[in-house]
Amino acid sequence: MNEKELQIKRDLVLVEEILANNNEFTCVEFKHNNSDTEMIGKLISALSNAARIEQQDFAYVIWGVEDESKNILGTKFDPDTKKVGNQVFIMWLTQKLKPRLAFSFRKVKHPEGLLVLLEIPAVINTPVEFDKISYVRIGSATPRLSDFPEHHKKLIVNLRPYNWEKAIAKSFVTSDEVLKLLDYTSYFKFTNQNLPDNKSGILERLAGDFLIVKDVGSHWNITNLGAILFAENLDDFGSSVSRKGIRFVSYDGENKAGTIKQRIDGKRGYARAFEGIVSYINDLLPVNEHIGQVRRQSMLLFPEIAIREIIANAIIHQDFTISGMGPLVELFDSRLEVTNPGKSLVKPDRMIDLPPRSRNEALASLMRRMNFCEEQGTGLDKVVISIEIHQLPPPKFQENDDSMRVVLFSPRSFADMSVNERVRACYQHAIIRYLEGKKLKNKSLCGRFGIEKKNAAQATKVINKTLDMNLIKVADPEHPRGGYEPFWA
Repeated sequence: MNEKELQIKRDLVLVEEILANNNEFTCVEFKHNNSDTEMIGKLISALSNAARIEQQDFAYVIWGVEDESKNILGTKFDPDTKKVGNQVFIMWLTQKLKPRLAFSFRKVKHPEGLLVLLEIPAVINTPVEFDKISYVRIGSATPRLSDFPEHHKKLIVNLRPYNWEKAIAKSFVTSDEVLKLLDYTSYFKFTNQNLPDNKSGILERLAGDFLIVKDVGSHWNITNLGAILFAENLDDFGSSVSRKGIRFVSYDGENKAGTIKQRIDGKRGYARAFEGIVSYINDLLPVNEHIGQVRRQSMLLFPEIAIREIIANAIIHQDFTISGMGPLVELFDSRLEVTNPGKSLVKPDRMIDLPPRSRNEALASLMRRMNFCEEQGTGLDKVVISIEIHQLPPPKFQENDDSMRVVLFSPRSFADMSVNERVRACYQHAIIRYLEGKKLKNKSLCGRFGIEKKNAAQATKVINKTLDMNLIKVADPEHPRGGYEPFWA
């Protein structure tokens, strides 16, 4: 059954359930043939606002049904051919409504007569206006929202930013289809839950974490959260999900002009793809010989915890509303770059110390439960600490027009680091020391860079340069030898 056929079937079941008056649909209006354009415009504004007040995802208008008896009469109303002056009716409606809504007129061929179903999404960010006026539904009336301050107040309270995670990735799927489309065994494995011995138990647990929600006619909707984390194949879902898989590209050289050695376009949900991509990168990396306090140790070029955390960070903090983009991991000869769509909600120079602000709280929470990343607010700390332990160049946090990039660099001696890298390392070291309740000192910075005691003046030069750039300050002006702390402390 194709998408169009599935939608036709779902609409028929939806209408039947609305007419059955099972109290699940509180924002519904019935019409026979009334197609007054001003009335419809006001009704869309009123019902969209009312749906948010009632905390419903959608409101509906059905033409071809008698209001009192709910008897099906059929209708002559045809939104596709209707015009306002010389303008197509639906286009006229779209221009009159602010903000624009993804409302949808659909014809339903009911056995008792032709119906027209108007599906109206609940307002997301600001009250919906028709012709610059907001309306609300109270009983059978459609008054101005401004005339009912108590309703306006409740609407504002219920409004929230767009939540991509809760949107529907695939609707009207059967219980068997849910279990086919989602890798539910990984869900139970990664969340340390026993697998229920029956289908209803599995579905109940998936619904408990909002991976699926009930639809009409004993069917289910798979949410974006469920699809992006546990899809067996992201291509089974719409483009808003299918293009969000983790991509990995390995280049031969230092830039994208080099030959592509490996490329993976992730098709699985993040739960399976995350571990796979981290293991794959580790297998590709050469081994770096780290000289510790006592003996030499063979270690990966980049610490695994750093790789895990920056990829998890890219997944969790991406802006899913930016179409056609997902997390991108790129491996060059001397660096690893991880890019995610969307600017950081925290300034790049405060990403280490400030608690993260996530656009996707449900995704972040579930990934932490599955131990894919550290507890909130500690992940990037551990990235920098692991980089310092291995005496690698400092990671770079770079904000672009519509994306955020974190770069890890391969081993390079202090002498081979640029001035900017030394300053960035000094600032990050000051943050880590501050979070540990300590101060940045010449001795600690020498340890971070692997500078011998006899060459401590090199660390002093870096400290002075970092001071000149106002990234650190003297912790206690009355005792300047007591150490340094970040500029914001």
